[in-house]
Amino acid sequence: MIKQIDFSKYSSIKIGPIADIKLIEEIGDYDDYTIIGKANNILVSNNHPKFAILGKNFDYIKQENNRLYVGCATSSGKLLSYCRKNDIGHLEFLAKLPGTMGGVVKMNAGLKSWEIFNHIICIKTKDGYINKEDIQYTYRSTKINTIVYEVVLEVQSGFCKDRLKQFNKMRDNQPQMASAGSCFKNPKGNFAGRLIEEVGLKGMQKGSMSFSKEHANFLVNSGNGTFEDAVYLINLAQKRVKEKFDINLEEEVIIY
Repeated sequence: MIKQIDFSKYSSIKIGPIADIKLIEEIGDYDDYTIIGKANNILVSNNHPKFAILGKNFDYIKQENNRLYVGCATSSGKLLSYCRKNDIGHLEFLAKLPGTMGGVVKMNAGLKSWEIFNHIICIKTKDGYINKEDIQYTYRSTKINTIVYEVVLEVQSGFCKDRLKQFNKMRDNQPQMASAGSCFKNPKGNFAGRLIEEVGLKGMQKGSMSFSKEHANFLVNSGNGTFEDAVYLINLAQKRVKEKFDINLEEEVIIY
């Protein structure tokens, strides 16, 4: 089944063309396709690869024997609501974290030191279940190069409302304009936002795109931002930070 998506409306950064997307409803071999989920951390050009999204068959949460089996089309917000309702703790950092669990897993998403891989037991791909120990993952990235259909999480009791408030407050400090979230990964022992600010790019604008005046590591779209203007600012930040600090800023936003 094919679904048409307008990335200028569908993606969180509100940039991109109208494209035909394959809807996947069963486990199979889709190596020719790139999974996009809710398009919360991507920047799409006119020359993008073939995209696909997981359908409703992969939107579920099942709890068995102190494990949560979560389909990767399930939104992070839906899982957080389930945890709150069922007094499951340590996943409160999912608060206001957009997207589906497939994207959360692929990016090892989280907030500061909290990340999803701290709580993963295994994932399910077309080759069956793969234990966490057999997956290469680091801060905000994984070496998973196939579709993840399900993630299995450990269940720990004790949903913490104070932690939830803390995470909500941290998210509320982030810019609320259209963006793809953090533009760059934080280099070890440093902060991408601070480095961008130090090289004079906080608030720097190109067309309708700019590095936010609130948080320099957020590349925001004030209305009619283009792919070209976004990439210009990304390259400029990398160039200036490399020249001044000899640090290579690595993109957290995925560019297609």
